[in-house]
Amino acid sequence: MPLPETTLGAQAFGRLQRFFFEASGITLAAHKQALVEGRLRKRLSHHGMEDFDRYCDLLLSPGSAEERQRAVDLLTTNETYFFREPDHFTRLAEDILPELTRRPVRVWSAACSSGEECYSLAMLLDDVLADERWELIGCDLSATMVRHAQRGLYRLQRLERLPSRYLKRYCRRGTGPYQGHLLIDRALRQRARFLRHNLFDEAPELGRFDIVFLRNVLIYFDAEGKRAIVRRVIERMNPGGWLFIGLSESLQGLGLPLRRVESSIYRLVR
Repeated sequence: MPLPETTLGAQAFGRLQRFFFEASGITLAAHKQALVEGRLRKRLSHHGMEDFDRYCDLLLSPGSAEERQRAVDLLTTNETYFFREPDHFTRLAEDILPELTRRPVRVWSAACSSGEECYSLAMLLDDVLADERWELIGCDLSATMVRHAQRGLYRLQRLERLPSRYLKRYCRRGTGPYQGHLLIDRALRQRARFLRHNLFDEAPELGRFDIVFLRNVLIYFDAEGKRAIVRRVIERMNPGGWLFIGLSESLQGLGLPLRRVESSIYRLVR
């Protein structure tokens, strides 16, 4: 017999706000309460719980790392598609990649979600640099998104901006149970490496990058959070490295060693 639905109360929502902020650095605004309730209700059903207070107790108890990760995955917004904000890719192909002499060229998709941005970069790198050496790493806070990206399987609806020549060259159309999907070519999948990573954490194991895409993630943070994240990213950039942020984002007033080249494109000046 299914449990009756319960409402997420103010106290439990406050606990979830604190939990998610500590896990991600993102503040869940008050108007997100209904969204949080909807996304986490399935976890209450899974555990046979009657209220959100008990679920909060579970999240904060020792030995619940797996459940905490599930909650983070459910509360993380992931909206992306291939070749999103295409002017960035044009700029990269026509002006930036031809000027880079360091090899391998190292590129970081720092908030890669389910991998569409990372594979867009992989297609571009393979096309422009041909047989020259390049390395590509995609990272995301959500372990679920990382697994999705590693698989490289996508619904055909995600293809609106994917150039037709890249579709033919780098994608395989699904058949049978995979009809309506495409699979990124195995050779390209093997060139991209995906890792779970919190942007607030140090990551010396990632090495340093010539190009970083940090797009459409800073909008979820206040000025101090933005500054902390971009400082971490800068630590992983080579001198003169290129940083791309979302078209609706800005680094103005953050006092960082970055020179604005044009809207949403910066270079590390040190």
